[in-house]
Amino acid sequence: MAIPRRLFILLTTVALVVSAGCTRSESGPPRRVATAADSVDWPGAAPEQTYPVGLRTLALQRGDRPLPTTIWYPAAGPPGGVLSPGAEAAVGRFPIVLLSHGLGGQPEGFADIAQALAGDGFVVAAPAYPYTKKESPAFDRHDVRHQPADAAFVLDEIAKLGRRMGDPFAGRLAARMCAAGFSAGGTTTSGMLTPGRDPRLKCAVIISGRVMEGGYTGQAVPVLFVHGDADTVVAYSVGRGAYDKLAWPKAFLTMKGCGHGEFLDSKRAGFAPARAAITDFLRWNLYGDTAARKRMSAGGTLSGGTVFEDQF
Repeated sequence: MAIPRRLFILLTTVALVVSAGCTRSESGPPRRVATAADSVDWPGAAPEQTYPVGLRTLALQRGDRPLPTTIWYPAAGPPGGVLSPGAEAAVGRFPIVLLSHGLGGQPEGFADIAQALAGDGFVVAAPAYPYTKKESPAFDRHDVRHQPADAAFVLDEIAKLGRRMGDPFAGRLAARMCAAGFSAGGTTTSGMLTPGRDPRLKCAVIISGRVMEGGYTGQAVPVLFVHGDADTVVAYSVGRGAYDKLAWPKAFLTMKGCGHGEFLDSKRAGFAPARAAITDFLRWNLYGDTAARKRMSAGGTLSGGTVFEDQF
């Protein structure tokens, strides 16, 4: 008798889980093996509409490390609606994008780009890291080395909400994720790309960032670098050096004349092309939108003041 396709997928996944080893790096995120839900929980086609945006906060904590997290998400309602705290989530399954702030940063600093991405069909989560966030009473720049594990924890906790009966996100989250970060948050992101990382991570975005020691050593995923060539905080050459050394599928967006992440501000001229490139990168890797990949490679999403190159 033929085995039904869903049962075959489940049995195959269970076999893979049983045979997988269990290892973790000392400073990187804990290893997570795939589950049957991960293998089938894809989003639908990339949305063509713009969603209104909902806002939610979670009081997460990993051990003795508080990780309050702000979430922007596609909400129900007419296309292009305004930001609405606690709004009902839109119907569908949406990929998750985690945004890591830099030294002295905070989730609110991502509001413009996070709201834009949520309107484009992504659930965007931004944790506040305990020892590098703005006005931390015990600020410690060296604590960045612990943040990849924090970020992995936050992603896993949010993913659980999609499977929790009665939660506003129940049935609304797809098991495809991206890690993104700005400045030291980019360092955090690179530290997540190590052997044994969460297999749901399908791509990464490094914005004006550096590389953590041991980063980019796991299974290859596409990485988008975005960097201003007038950056005086993390020099443009640092971002270029990381890109040039990486042997994975990759792209680099140069924001000409831009400093340290100013293009994340919707009032600045660089915001539109940066948003377009990031959105199309996410649509390609998280929704499987091949048209978005073609737009990127052709420079079709960009405008003057940028240089885009890729090795996909």
